[in-house]
Amino acid sequence: MADLRHITHWVFDLDNTLYPSDAPIMSQVDRRMTEYVARTLGLPEDEARIVQKSYWRDYGTTLNGMMANHTVDMREFLDFVHDVDPTGIITHPELAARIEALPGKRLVYTNGSLSHAENILGHMGLTHLFDDIFDVEASGFQPKPHQAGFDKFVSHFDLPVRQSIFFEDSVRNLKTAHEMGFTTVLVRAKEGPRDEESAAPDEHPDHVHHAVDCLPTFLGSIRTAATPDDAS
Repeated sequence: MADLRHITHWVFDLDNTLYPSDAPIMSQVDRRMTEYVARTLGLPEDEARIVQKSYWRDYGTTLNGMMANHTVDMREFLDFVHDVDPTGIITHPELAARIEALPGKRLVYTNGSLSHAENILGHMGLTHLFDDIFDVEASGFQPKPHQAGFDKFVSHFDLPVRQSIFFEDSVRNLKTAHEMGFTTVLVRAKEGPRDEESAAPDEHPDHVHHAVDCLPTFLGSIRTAATPDDAS
């Protein structure tokens, strides 16, 4: 049982973290990003995808790469790529109950848009369980893993980092969180195709305190400030 009795702030990434990586959400976002890049830059789809992935690796997000190299309407981009159908996510009452039981503040920190987070959380029945959402616009379009975005997030909520825990599917995002002093939890990808940031089911990088395959199971096995003293 992981001893997390010191944690007062619970920070969750959204995509591929609060729902499993095999849910057909990020595949929709990915396709729409390719379409947006192709349309905006006048490229065939295969070339647009190469540009998209290059920007994602080099700038943290495709949007930041587009902003750095082209004229782009940021909100139009976010609205277009996040216009997805969330019904492919299977709702998980056990996850909701375990998030609700966490003592302290609960926050969502996403590289996506606020409307996307609201769409996903609403479908999952989790909206009321979180105190706030910090999206890529709130970060000044400085996405994870960039230090500037993390600094804005911590400053915005006056976050006590040493008493905060960060749940993420991205290995590189967790590296920044670890260096800042967060307790880090890697939610590993399901079997099957995964992106370059995700960890395989047997991976446990050095900068990760806890690597888990199932978020609800992990949350059900931890010791928190609300755990009865006789819990074993």
